[in-house]
Amino acid sequence: MLPIEKLKGSIGRPINLYPLSPVAMTVFALAYIFLTCNETFWSIGAEVFSGHPFSFAGFVAAVFFLMLTLSAPFTFPWTVKPFLIFLILLSAVTSYYMDSLGVVVDRDMIQNVMVTTITESKHLFTIDLVSHVMLFGLVPSVVVACVKIKRFSAVRTIATPILTTALSLALAAGLLMTDLKTYSSVVRERKDYMSSFQPGMPIVGAIRYAKMMMRSANVTVAAIGEDAVKGASYGPGRKPVLTIVVAGETARSQNFSLNGYAVDTNPRLAQLPVTSFHDVTSCGTATATSLPCMFSQFNREDYTFQKGISHQNVLDVFDHAGLHVEWWDNNTGDKGIAARVTQRSLTNTDNAEYCPAGECMDGIFLQQLSDFAETIAQDTVLVLHQIGSHGPTYYLRYPEEAERFAPACRRAEFKNCTSEQITNAYDNTIAYTDAVLAETIEFLTTQHQLSTALIYVSDHGESLGESGLYLHGAPYFMAPEYQTKVPMILWMSPTFKQQFAIDNACLSAKADAPLSQDNLFHSLLGMLDIETDVRNPELDIFETCRNHQKVASN
Repeated sequence: MLPIEKLKGSIGRPINLYPLSPVAMTVFALAYIFLTCNETFWSIGAEVFSGHPFSFAGFVAAVFFLMLTLSAPFTFPWTVKPFLIFLILLSAVTSYYMDSLGVVVDRDMIQNVMVTTITESKHLFTIDLVSHVMLFGLVPSVVVACVKIKRFSAVRTIATPILTTALSLALAAGLLMTDLKTYSSVVRERKDYMSSFQPGMPIVGAIRYAKMMMRSANVTVAAIGEDAVKGASYGPGRKPVLTIVVAGETARSQNFSLNGYAVDTNPRLAQLPVTSFHDVTSCGTATATSLPCMFSQFNREDYTFQKGISHQNVLDVFDHAGLHVEWWDNNTGDKGIAARVTQRSLTNTDNAEYCPAGECMDGIFLQQLSDFAETIAQDTVLVLHQIGSHGPTYYLRYPEEAERFAPACRRAEFKNCTSEQITNAYDNTIAYTDAVLAETIEFLTTQHQLSTALIYVSDHGESLGESGLYLHGAPYFMAPEYQTKVPMILWMSPTFKQQFAIDNACLSAKADAPLSQDNLFHSLLGMLDIETDVRNPELDIFETCRNHQKVASN
């Protein structure tokens, strides 16, 4: 009988496990991860290689040996167990989000995790997740910890990882060469396939995130728009301007009845003179990317995290022009956008009406506006960063008495709800946002001492189970339009339209035009008649809808 390690179990009986070499243990652990933590990988692979089982087997084998190549440097007796336990636990966590919700754990998703708050992230730690990680992560990790490692001579101990790396790399290359044209085409054309592989994508994402953070560690913020000045619209004897910019959260355009949705989710706004732009594309699919991008001067193709944090944004340009700027937050923070302007966090406000569950609904903004408006003596831009429709706990985003669509899912675990219940809960968040925006507009109409306007743009959309995807944050190349099409709504008071000589009919004619968050930076400057070289007239939707001669004569 081979030597065994005897460990006392919780019920007093010995657990007998055969000793393994570090390489053998690694092979078994990787095989376990491939078989139990890659449901989506296998599913997409079966579709991609449909009718070609041998090509499928060859590709999977090549991926396996590539993973063994990367794991081989850790096959020393003192490193193999911690390394494999890390891989197993990581795969158990990420496979739950990939296989259950369709969430790809890439660099951008890791960035989202790093900048989120406990209040936001706690809803993702569900009983299902814990049970999944215990079964597929903790139990096999205990097994790995209990296995005895075979000991070899010092020469063999050092040589084995080197030889294993070389051999597994050669096998991977050989397998890929058997049908390189097909395999390279699959990797190039079906990026969603390798994005689903656990733990490969999370590890690659973590490395890319670390590199991104290192490159931006000591960045210096470059000033932009320092030449900004108020235009001719700001003549003598006029009223102070109050412009409210509402940064929405997780609202998708497809569920706004203003944009053609069959469910009446916008009953209040439909009664107001607003312009809803129907075809607006987001910069990203998650807040950490979209929010700073939409306030920056960069378009989606040019925007990077490093560019975003190393350049001022439109709020700074307003400040340079002499406007007072404030950022009110009911979400996970401003992502650095409001670093140089006045900030106020409402997330943890002690308010029984709007914050009954320890986090606030967006109605909290309305209570603050009345007192704020009375203090305005200069031209002001106020940004309201909503919690909006952030999931999975949609039911926490609106008061229970405001539930218009039932039955609604009142759980964080979607598997316990039907598709109808999930959609109803989400639609209730949109209807509540409709009410908040409408009440804000109605409040602005009573502020006769001010010239007022409101523009609303959501940061990104949301998947509600279409094609097996939930929530948001999918890599942009594979993200459905549900995550990238966002609502944009504009309201202006008669005084505002007259002061800035804006033709509302002209803007309404652009309601169906293809726009994006690339337009926001330049359109905000154009809307408020801020003259600066950083404004691109071609991206300013107000440029052709303003009577410049009338402005000059005001």
